[in-house]
Amino acid sequence: MTTWQKSDWRSKPRVQMPEYKDPAALAAVESRLRQYPPLVFAGEARRLKSLLAKASRGEAFLLQGGDCAESFSEFSADTIRDTFKVLLQMAMVLTYGAKVPVIKVGRMAGQFAKPRSAPTEVVNGMELPSYRGDIINDLEFTPEARSPNPDKMLQAYTQAAATLNLVRAFSTGGYADMNRVHSWTLGFAEGKGAERYRDLAERIQDTIDFMAAAGIDSDTAHEFSTVEFYTSHEALLLEYEEALCRLDSTSGQWLAGSGHLIWIGDRTRQPDGAHVEFAKGVQNPIGLKCGPSTTPEDLKVLMSKLNPDNEAGRLTLIARFGAGKVGDHLPRLIRTVQEEGANVVWSCDPMHGNTEKSATGYKTRFFNNILKEVQEFFAIHKAEGTIPAGVHFEMTGKDVTECTGGVRAITDEDLGDRYHTACDPRMNASQSLELAFLVAEELTDLRREREKREAV
Repeated sequence: MTTWQKSDWRSKPRVQMPEYKDPAALAAVESRLRQYPPLVFAGEARRLKSLLAKASRGEAFLLQGGDCAESFSEFSADTIRDTFKVLLQMAMVLTYGAKVPVIKVGRMAGQFAKPRSAPTEVVNGMELPSYRGDIINDLEFTPEARSPNPDKMLQAYTQAAATLNLVRAFSTGGYADMNRVHSWTLGFAEGKGAERYRDLAERIQDTIDFMAAAGIDSDTAHEFSTVEFYTSHEALLLEYEEALCRLDSTSGQWLAGSGHLIWIGDRTRQPDGAHVEFAKGVQNPIGLKCGPSTTPEDLKVLMSKLNPDNEAGRLTLIARFGAGKVGDHLPRLIRTVQEEGANVVWSCDPMHGNTEKSATGYKTRFFNNILKEVQEFFAIHKAEGTIPAGVHFEMTGKDVTECTGGVRAITDEDLGDRYHTACDPRMNASQSLELAFLVAEELTDLRREREKREAV
């Protein structure tokens, strides 16, 4: 049995976490959360880990996507439905390209806290704490709003529980029917500017029609009308994470009950820090963001701490370097993993290294840079003979104008039309699906290369 305890992180250096002014109020909230049911269960986390193990071998592909930071004010059934819908569409296209199952993991039901580049910000000469997500403080620029409030953890839990309830209903209640999902995708491919994607969309339809003619459809095959869907978030606010951590009676191991997969950010991956200390002790699959400053030495220590048994599917390395920089950093990390003989899932986050300020003053991301980083990720894995096993996107099902480019050709001047994010810019539904078509092309090429090698 492990000697690790869920509160061990409290003795470690902590970064990117708030300092609550009222310890008694914080303790009261933590006490209440400890009495609440976990949001996810150990069997679900183990199932996701087994699927990720397949992805590490090229037998599945990871699609992870959702909001930059979930909002209390924009919380609605429609918002959840629209993001879930786009993820299903993306998964449909990726499944056809890769010819392997796509593991669907949402950045939802827990993605409330965000690390920030500076602890404070100044507006009109007034300096206040940075906004760190709705689970910690409020976006409004007032001293009261920016003061960390522990009660917000209770609201986050309630919203996460409601989100999970709706997602589980959508996953099994007919909304995920393959024919329904693809009809949405066909609508995109028939739109103006999406001509290059029409052929792939029509080939998917031909495959569905063939299977239906053979007697395999949503009426005869349960898999055609339901999906497995998992949740994930950055485990940043450790008081919340600890309060929802539970001991699994089946395995005797601790479970982070806040979400199926939790990840450690590029700003909080200190090998001797609090976030690594917490993550190492739970049985959930763990993600680790790897940016330009990740050294081979740090990666070796982190892999040893987070996956000491070298368990397949346990650790996902999420590369986030920026377009044009992947070749400077990813090869040395791949070689470090190979030297250690480590089992990892390689995933590409092309969002966080590509944030820029537009000419109109908005923080944005250029669609072509997002695509370029994905292409570089695939090309380097091909050159190294390793497996590009997943992608990680910040996106929404809403028709926002936060990232420029794509078939709808959003310009800098368009950003002010529907710029709704409180933190980082997200791809909208059209951009997300377009990127899925383009990733599917990469996966198709990868599959054909593999088939050629196997045929020799």
